[in-house]
Amino acid sequence: MRTHFFTGFPGFIASELIKEILRQGEVKKIYLLIQKEQVVLAKSKIKSIMEEVQVIVPFELIVGDISKPSLSIEQSVIQQLNTEHLTVWHLAAIYDLAVQAEIAWKVNVDGTRYVNEFVKHHPSIERYMYFSTAYVAGKREGLLLETELIRPTAFKNHYEETKFEAEILVESLKTHIPLTIIRPGIVRGHSITGETIKFDGPYFFMNMIDRLKWLPFIPYVGKTEACINVVPIDYIINATVYLSKSPEAVGETIHLTDPAPHPIEDVYRAMVIELTGKKPKGRLPRILAEKGLSSTKLQQKLGVEVETIDYLTWNATFDTTIAQQLLAPSGIKCADFIQSIPTMTAFYNKNKGNPEFHIKIN
Repeated sequence: MRTHFFTGFPGFIASELIKEILRQGEVKKIYLLIQKEQVVLAKSKIKSIMEEVQVIVPFELIVGDISKPSLSIEQSVIQQLNTEHLTVWHLAAIYDLAVQAEIAWKVNVDGTRYVNEFVKHHPSIERYMYFSTAYVAGKREGLLLETELIRPTAFKNHYEETKFEAEILVESLKTHIPLTIIRPGIVRGHSITGETIKFDGPYFFMNMIDRLKWLPFIPYVGKTEACINVVPIDYIINATVYLSKSPEAVGETIHLTDPAPHPIEDVYRAMVIELTGKKPKGRLPRILAEKGLSSTKLQQKLGVEVETIDYLTWNATFDTTIAQQLLAPSGIKCADFIQSIPTMTAFYNKNKGNPEFHIKIN
């Protein structure tokens, strides 16, 4: 039985992780660090989770802020936490590709620094599970290894840059704390149900296709031979929970990416066919797409952040040797992206009219 401490709740990945550890039935207690304005939402989410998994365990909400010293947790609460053997899950971050630098540094870098301090000063950490991203590679191309943390010459956005800086901070703890760094690819909905809570990442393509389907045909955007690395949430959850209990995963950095990613154009074609019933035709030059999407109004109309275009021609492959070795005994594998597009599309079509699923583009 483990006691867990989470940041990033009630976010999608944190919520799904909690559901899975509850299903596996070895939870003594769960502490959730949340901001004051999230209390009502967090309580509602906890209730729905316990109803869904039909498990009742003690949850304790801790009001705090990762971007402040001591996580802004009251000293009496810190003393209580210090009596517990904790598995710490740090997921709180700004994931938006269009995030401004100041906000990204405050949350992603300073926030991780303060979580690290909390972990370092806690007397009994059983495991520190840190969620990074495979895109700490920035603009590096070619084969990207799990064992590498190399500063690239440039980053595509402030999200990548700040997650790189944050991972450096966590990497420095490997000799002192039993920790595992998880680097997911781009996360999509559940491979079987299609369920997600927001339409970002590959859903930006779906937004654009759906809003242009009135045209006689939909063109490809530019020309690329690059692959896109998108992984379903169920793979991320199942793999991460398994790895959190694996002694062999201590001290490792693990790419939870698709070991067999598809070319972007194949994925785009499959999406166009699924959403419109027609194959894409012709090509819109990338330079025109970039120029058009420099307009915030057009981004809002099409439901696409311009930063997405940076990934269309990025030629990199994520090595998953460590991930596959560690996960081999579990049988946990990444579902094929293109085979999952029908369920992904069905969920998208059912919920595309709900503004709560869409990213606000400013």
